[in-house]
Amino acid sequence: MTTMNTGAPTSADACLSIVHSLMCHRQGGESEGFAKRAIESLVKKLKEKRDELDSLITAITTNGSHHSKCVTIQRTLDGRLQVAGRKGFPHVIYARIWRWPDLHKNELKHVKYCQFAFDLKCDSVCVNPYHYERVVSPGIDLSGLSLQSGPSRVVKDEYSVVPGMEVEDQATVQHPAPTLQYQPQSQDCCCNKFFLGGASGTSGGSLVSPTQTTAQPAFYASPPPPQQIEPSETQQQQQQQQQQQQQQPSVVASAGDTLGATATWSGSNTLTYTQSMQPPPTHPSTYWGHGIGSDLGGVGGGLLSTQPAPEYWCSVAYFELDTQVGETFKVSSSCPSVTVDGYVDPSGGNRFCLGALSNVHRTEQSERARTSRLICRLHIGKGVQLDLRGEGDVWLRCLSDHSVFVQSYYLDREAGRAPGDAVHKIYPSAYIKVFDLRQCHGQMQQQAATAQAAAAAQAAAVAGHIPGPHSVGGIAPAISLNAAAGIGVDDLRRLCILRLSFVKGWGPDYPRHSIKATPCWIEVHLHRALQLLDEVLHTMPIDGPRTIE
Repeated sequence: MTTMNTGAPTSADACLSIVHSLMCHRQGGESEGFAKRAIESLVKKLKEKRDELDSLITAITTNGSHHSKCVTIQRTLDGRLQVAGRKGFPHVIYARIWRWPDLHKNELKHVKYCQFAFDLKCDSVCVNPYHYERVVSPGIDLSGLSLQSGPSRVVKDEYSVVPGMEVEDQATVQHPAPTLQYQPQSQDCCCNKFFLGGASGTSGGSLVSPTQTTAQPAFYASPPPPQQIEPSETQQQQQQQQQQQQQQPSVVASAGDTLGATATWSGSNTLTYTQSMQPPPTHPSTYWGHGIGSDLGGVGGGLLSTQPAPEYWCSVAYFELDTQVGETFKVSSSCPSVTVDGYVDPSGGNRFCLGALSNVHRTEQSERARTSRLICRLHIGKGVQLDLRGEGDVWLRCLSDHSVFVQSYYLDREAGRAPGDAVHKIYPSAYIKVFDLRQCHGQMQQQAATAQAAAAAQAAAVAGHIPGPHSVGGIAPAISLNAAAGIGVDDLRRLCILRLSFVKGWGPDYPRHSIKATPCWIEVHLHRALQLLDEVLHTMPIDGPRTIE
């Protein structure tokens, strides 16, 4: 038997607490701002009808597993409800918020025990989402429906900032070139354009349409999925991509690894990525060596290991400040895509819902810190989607209404930065590659060999056999002997880990100097990479591992 949700509010609680709880259960069909206004309006109307408000709370927080009464509001003259300047049928609005994000207004049928269903034309209208069933109309052409799980196009202001929300995005990152100061305001804008040239802060690039890009070489072996756009545009892009692949199936360039996003940098340590452009070109540096090209990822060379794929391709741990909340979430290798969002539905093996987790340590923190975390969790929304490609490459799509901030050694190298030196800001709707298995494997081998050579050089120095001032066992002069000898297993493990914070950034450009100071963040361990690291350590063991914070 299903038990009641003891953590749910009651009608006696403050409206703000009730709204916050109900917001955590929304399914993402409406924008965050609109959903909040609609829920606030409903809760205020029900404050004088506490039994109905309790029925609503029970229905939503238990996902309809408990029987609930009708939840009614007054019927308007035209039958529609106005919220935030938009009008719609009330039972449809709340069904979209809490049950079916892509619901059409003609697809609802009330259950038999609903006494105030919309179709009954009573003076009051029941808006309890669990008093309605979804029935697909036979008149709808299903062949034209998109099966992609991209962002909904129902609301045009999907990426607008909710009033009153503290957002530090624009204040800390400077964009020197006007053409690069682009932040998508809806899912529809510029999703069919790519930025060619003019990367990394230059202003010499230009925007070209898909029809122009068809004459260019195919810069990718497996193109990222198109954004949620009209079916005709989607089919056109798919045809163009197929033609490109047939004409030049073997052409690969590093720029294509992050097609669909751009990075801009003007001296700060936070690089930004938007939906419609591409990242800066590769800038090899002494940090990364000379034998690891960016075109190694995901193409050519065959499998890096003959070992079978691990049972789980990644594991995700959720943190608030420096405390892990809940259990680590493991993603089966049979599910190449996982979504990490702020909702509460735990169903499915490829969805990690952070809203369902409870931090037992929250009461030990100050009220201000607790409020900051609650607000951040509330604004995670649709969160992010991580896609596994090939043997172990990982792509990230920002589904949230707010930017996410990523620590990625792959993106560090693509931007010509030192490992761990930069924080990468990913704007809403951007889709970008964040991990390259082949490059990671090469870096593992290089660092392990460097540490081994440094240990041998130190032993030779102790014995009085010093090789020379500029030759330390094959180590690049830019790397000191002590630093090379200090490379340990923990340092190599970091190559196999992605870290990501929601809403709030960190680093030199922010008041939070570490990701552990951000309210909500996740750590993703990539198991195939760890599998390869185990092989490297067996072939080139490193003595005296040391953790470097």
